[in-house]
Amino acid sequence: MLVQIDHITKKFGDTVVLKDICLRIEDQELFFLLGPSGCGKTTLLRLLAGFYAADSGQVFFGDRPMNGVPPHQRNTGMVFQNYALWPHMTVAANVVYGLDVRSVPAAEKAKRVQEALEIVQMTNYADRLPNQLSGGQQQRIALARALVIKPDVLLLDEPLSNLDAKLRLEMREEIRRIHEQTKITAIYVTHDQKESLSLADRMAVLRSGTIEQMGDPRTVYRAPVNRFVADFIGETNWLPGQVISNQADALVLKTDAGEWHATAKPGFTDGQEVWVGFRPEAVQLEAGATNTFETRIAHVSYLGEIEEYQLEMANGTRLKAFEQNPLEIRRVGQLLRVHILPQNLLVYPANGLLGMGREQR
Repeated sequence: MLVQIDHITKKFGDTVVLKDICLRIEDQELFFLLGPSGCGKTTLLRLLAGFYAADSGQVFFGDRPMNGVPPHQRNTGMVFQNYALWPHMTVAANVVYGLDVRSVPAAEKAKRVQEALEIVQMTNYADRLPNQLSGGQQQRIALARALVIKPDVLLLDEPLSNLDAKLRLEMREEIRRIHEQTKITAIYVTHDQKESLSLADRMAVLRSGTIEQMGDPRTVYRAPVNRFVADFIGETNWLPGQVISNQADALVLKTDAGEWHATAKPGFTDGQEVWVGFRPEAVQLEAGATNTFETRIAHVSYLGEIEEYQLEMANGTRLKAFEQNPLEIRRVGQLLRVHILPQNLLVYPANGLLGMGREQR
């Protein structure tokens, strides 16, 4: 089911929560709404479910306008953060509830409950009560209840936030598998960057009721349009800089670590003040042909698959660096020459945000 959101604005009193939002979510797409608390992502999801009405703009499911259509007539399945299971009802009774209110014949109900429980791999738990299940199992039942009505659109509101780290990883894979199996258009709200990067076909990053960037996970992570997106999607080190020259083959920058070269970027002028950013994993722990500078190891954290370093520059600025599968033991106080590849540098104007709201596909 194609979902089209055209110029949606939503207010609560005098507070504008969503500002002229436009989105096109393709049929069978797993689309993520991502952003910090208060950015409007859950409000947008509840507006799609019909729990809220927009102050202006239109929502379409396919060619059908949804404005004014009550929630029970939208054929959406909703998975809530707190599962919202009936504690006094069995797993099967919780799952069948949506079919009961739709007056589905008994034989069809039994078949569809069985199918939904098979999809979430919970057929052996049909007679249990929710309090006899783990958090991950309860979340599977909440998914089954949403899927059993065969929704046109599946809405997920931070469904994994109440699970511990290991269960979140397991349920991520389950949600991926279920989406690939059912091919239902799904819209997923979260503030967890790892969930969005690992699961989304595309994502929209929101801030203060507006869309900062839309695109596929790799593009949003590798080419954030501004500092806000770069800081929200992953971690980023920042240094102040100044443009020395913007050439056809390189953007030459003056930084506290010396003269650096980034890949050529349009729109920058000689002498312009900028922010220069790079991800911790982009730091190469050796000297290179360009962008090499001296650091001192200020702190080391061994995390198994990676080693995390706090590196101190000569002027006292601290940077974060990651090393995958560390083999060499490095000590606090050790001097270390490192470099950043030009293609791994992010550069933004110091006096504003670059490219707000642009979609990259």
